[in-house]
This record gives sequence, structure tokens and C-alpha cells, in this order.
Amino acid sequence: MIQDEIAQIKPHLPLIKEMYSHFKQKLGFTEDVKIVFLHNDKNCLDPMGKTGYYDANAKKISIYITKRHIKDVMRSLAHELIHFSQDCSGKLNMQSEMGANYAQTDSHLREMERQAYEVGNMMFRDWTDGKTK
Repeated sequence: MIQDEIAQIKPHLPLIKEMYSHFKQKLGFTEDVKIVFLHNDKNCLDPMGKTGYYDANAKKISIYITKRHIKDVMRSLAHELIHFSQDCSGKLNMQSEMGANYAQTDSHLREMERQAYEVGNMMFRDWTDGKTK
């Protein structure tokens, strides 16, 4: 499931794996996605840098972790897990070009982004609230 290359993430792997299992059970996807944590000094200095992305062709989620709080890293993972779930269910439909401003120019992909933000954040919030009780 998780490509463990970066020492920064190691102490948090049990929590990340628990969250992943929760999302897998709630969303009902039956296959696993590869998850890679990326260290990138240049990206973290860019105020508009990426936080993560899902590659549908490779069935892989990449999450940038440099200088980010683990909860923010996990929130990005939650978002990308929604995209993976959308892909597994055939809803993602990546036929359009994923260039700049795709979420503003393609109504279907815009809806996929809206769902990833809404569902991903709310599922993550529910899961974290359940951890604090």
C-alpha cells in the first residue's frame, strides 16, 4: 500500500494506515492504490505548489510532505483517495486534458474536484473527530 521512503512519515504510518483502512471500508473500493510520499524543497517554497495528485493510469497517489503538518498531509491523502474511489467506480473519466485550469474548463472534472474536497474533507473530519473521543 505505502511506499515508505521518507523518514519524516515513518512515525505516522500506523495512523495513516488506519485512516486508509477507514476510507477503504467506507468508500467500498476493493483494490489498493499505491501511495508515495514526496520530499521536494522547491515545491514547498512555492506558495502555489502542489500538495498531491492522483495518477489514474498508474493507480498511484503522490503526496508532498516537505514542511507540512501530518494532519495536512493526511487531509491531502483523503482528497486523493476520493479521486481513487471515483476512478474505481468509473466516475472519474479522465478523457479530458488535465492541463492548467482543468477544474475551471471541464464541468465533469470540476464536479469530481468538488466531490473530492467535500467528501474527502468531511470523511477526514469525521474520522479525526472519532479519534479524539
